[in-house]
Amino acid sequence: MQAKQYAITLPADYDLDVVRRRIAAGAPLLDDRAGLGFKAWLLRERGTAGSPVNEYAPFYVWRSDGELARFLVGGGGFENIVRDFGRPVVRHWTVLAQFAGPARTGERDAPAPASAVRARSAVPVGTDPLGLAAHVEREVERLREAAREPGVHTALLALDPDRWELLRFTLRTDRPGAVPADGTEVFGVPHLSAPGLAYLPEGRAW
Repeated sequence: MQAKQYAITLPADYDLDVVRRRIAAGAPLLDDRAGLGFKAWLLRERGTAGSPVNEYAPFYVWRSDGELARFLVGGGGFENIVRDFGRPVVRHWTVLAQFAGPARTGERDAPAPASAVRARSAVPVGTDPLGLAAHVEREVERLREAAREPGVHTALLALDPDRWELLRFTLRTDRPGAVPADGTEVFGVPHLSAPGLAYLPEGRAW
């Protein structure tokens, strides 16, 4: 599984309803997209939940590398972002673990995610060749425990081995009331396209 995200920073006086209408129009095209685990259509507003900017920052988890490639460079949809906003930097991570939370019931009338919490942390540098594995194992267990909290829909851990950075990404059906700690960002989730979410492996990826 591969996760990816790009962020479009918008002017402070930008009308975010333009983005909300874009999401409403585009979401049906991804709701049954082959090879896609899920796409969280993320939006954060300047001054809300500690956000310093207006930002449109969709987050994807792909089950198929080929479909991810087609989306990015094969005319599969990313060209619309390039046309409207220019070509952004696209971050990529290898998914290490994924857990369903108690709010992901599979019922048709279950609450949809209302917020997404993203936290990034550096992987410590050490001389022990097995230190990385031990660190990741601890982070997976930490994620497993956090995924049991009420309101958690989906939680995942992923790695960027270029920056040696871990990403913890959590979809929630509630909205955090407090301004997040340093290094943690909160987004609203106007829509979740989840054609393959139920088929993502549960737990550690290996």
